[in-house]
Amino acid sequence: MSDRFGHLVRAEWTKFRSVRRWVLGLLIAIGLTVVLSTLFASVGGTDANSAPAVADRFHFVHQPMTGDGSVVARVSGQEPSHDWAKAGVMIKQSTASGSPYAAILVTPRNGVRFQADFRTDIGGSGRTAPLWLKLTRSGTTITGYESADGTTWTEVGSVSLSLPQTVEAGMFVASPEIVEIQRQFGGTSIGGRPTLGRATFDNASVSGGEPAKWQHEDIGASMFTSDETGATESGGTFTVSGSGEIIRLQQGDDDLIFNSFTGVVFGLMAVIVVAVLFITSEFKRGMIRTTFAASPRRGRVLVAKALVIGLVTFVAGLAATAGAFLLSQPQFRANGYRPPAYPYVHLFDGVVMRAVVGGALFLALLAVLSLGIGAILRRSAGAIALLIAIFIVPQILFGGLPLNVALWVGRVTPVAGLAIMQTTKRWDTAIDPWPGLGVLAGYAALAMGVAIWQVRRRDA
Repeated sequence: MSDRFGHLVRAEWTKFRSVRRWVLGLLIAIGLTVVLSTLFASVGGTDANSAPAVADRFHFVHQPMTGDGSVVARVSGQEPSHDWAKAGVMIKQSTASGSPYAAILVTPRNGVRFQADFRTDIGGSGRTAPLWLKLTRSGTTITGYESADGTTWTEVGSVSLSLPQTVEAGMFVASPEIVEIQRQFGGTSIGGRPTLGRATFDNASVSGGEPAKWQHEDIGASMFTSDETGATESGGTFTVSGSGEIIRLQQGDDDLIFNSFTGVVFGLMAVIVVAVLFITSEFKRGMIRTTFAASPRRGRVLVAKALVIGLVTFVAGLAATAGAFLLSQPQFRANGYRPPAYPYVHLFDGVVMRAVVGGALFLALLAVLSLGIGAILRRSAGAIALLIAIFIVPQILFGGLPLNVALWVGRVTPVAGLAIMQTTKRWDTAIDPWPGLGVLAGYAALAMGVAIWQVRRRDA
């Protein structure tokens, strides 16, 4: 009866709580996580709050539209300057950058899109140029259509916009920057190289109001000279060149939720030490023989130890990640990380809870992995050094490795588990949150499997 699994778990829990240095080790893990996360947040700063709320740069060929009407054109050709280069027709409140608009457009790699007022983005077909595009205005409703032949039209999307009686309507071309990343030891530099989009239009017309002469101009500050951007017309065919992007800048590049847990990288070292000692101290003192004598099914002993160290670490980890988030967020806000670039978030928001609970799960799985490695090596110093190297060395090397190598390391090593606390997908995101935690869980299961196999076949 004494060999029942529940009795084993209670026995291992009694062992854990009776050794004060193990309990103290988890308290140190909590303290390191909370204090260092808060310290990092207090020294960080950003000018993101002063950034413009939208990007609105393109070349516009337009004429006035009064009241209800439509703008139609065929995009007869488009150069693939960028996967998201845009060529289409637009109705815009005015030529002022940032003014409300609706547009139907085609891209080289992402098909047809209906976009409006920096918020609406509806996908159409996957067609590319040549393609007919049309916008109609009826009261406050603007609807976008596409057509292969200019006769049969398919609705892509519509939006309600409060616009003045007279607006500007016509053709436009935009082409975003290409992001270039350079990595070396000491830091990462991220820059943008502007691209110049070019498209040809024919069969262009605007109905609504009196016929007017086409005008053209750069909307927003162009990264190219007026000789490079612009529009020409010959025999009813327009060639338009433009650069820039039309998009709302809702979210800054930094992941403030993930950054709230910076101290986890230091707290995990204390977790590793406690979890390794939880098993290796018994091998060192010979106490494991007594444990195995009382419970000959050695695999169950290791599973009971894993359950205890995993649960107590999860509870400690939950306290650490919740505390780190609650204390770090006010520090980030005080240093300029505020809306609109960085919206306010709260502990019980879904994405925050996933990161907080996920961080605790990460530490619990790390503890189980550490227990397994400790049981395999049976030496505290070797197991601790190996585990710290596995989790700390990649963090040091990431900044100097080529990006593709760094991303590969972040996907296939136990470090992938840290992704569970990420909430923003960035250029350097190696793996999604739950798959990342799954990678760590796989390593923990493998280590425990090998450990159980060894203790069944080796002398204690």
